[in-house]
Amino acid sequence: MARPRSTDKRNAILAAASRVMGELGLSAPTARIAREAGVAEGTLFTYFASKDVLLNELYLELKDGLRMAMLGGYPDTASLEERARHAWSGYVAWGLEHPQERKVMAKLTLSDRITPETRATGSAAFNAITMALREVTAAGPMAVQGERFVGAIMTSLADTTIEFVAAYPDKASEYAEAGFRAFWLVASGH
Repeated sequence: MARPRSTDKRNAILAAASRVMGELGLSAPTARIAREAGVAEGTLFTYFASKDVLLNELYLELKDGLRMAMLGGYPDTASLEERARHAWSGYVAWGLEHPQERKVMAKLTLSDRITPETRATGSAAFNAITMALREVTAAGPMAVQGERFVGAIMTSLADTTIEFVAAYPDKASEYAEAGFRAFWLVASGH
C-alpha cells in the first residue's frame, strides 16, 4: 500500500523549485531541485509526474501567492481608483517581499511549457482585478486596446516600481505613488 503524500514534502519541492529555477532558470535539473528540497529525485516524481507538471503546479502556486497579496482585503465597494490602488499596492508589496518568486513567475509566464488550462486557472483567480481593469479601460483612453493590454502596462509599471523601491528604499513611498499615478493616468486618462 502506497504511503499518503505529505503536504510538507510537496511544499518543500515547490519552494526548492522556485529557488533553484530563480538561480538557474527553467532548465534547472530536477536532481538539483530534489536535493535542495531534501528528497530523492524519485520522490519528486512521486509528487509531480513530470517536470512540466512541476512547472505548471509551481506557476499556480506562485499565482496563488500573488492573488492573496493583491486581493486580500480587496475593497469591492470602493471607488475604481481605490480598488486599482489596492491591487497595485498588493502586487508591489508581493514583488518586494518575494523577489525570487517574482523572477520565476516572469519566466513561467513566458514559457510555452505552461498549458493553456493552467493559464486559464491562474487567471480566473484574478477576476475581481480583471473586472476593475475592464471598467477603467472602458472609460479611459485605452478602451480600444482592452484590459489585457492595460493589465500588461500595470504589470510593467509595477515591476519598474519594484526595481526602484528595492534600489532606493529611502524613496520607497515616492516611487510607489509615482508608479501608481503613472499607471492610473495611462489607464484612466486622469
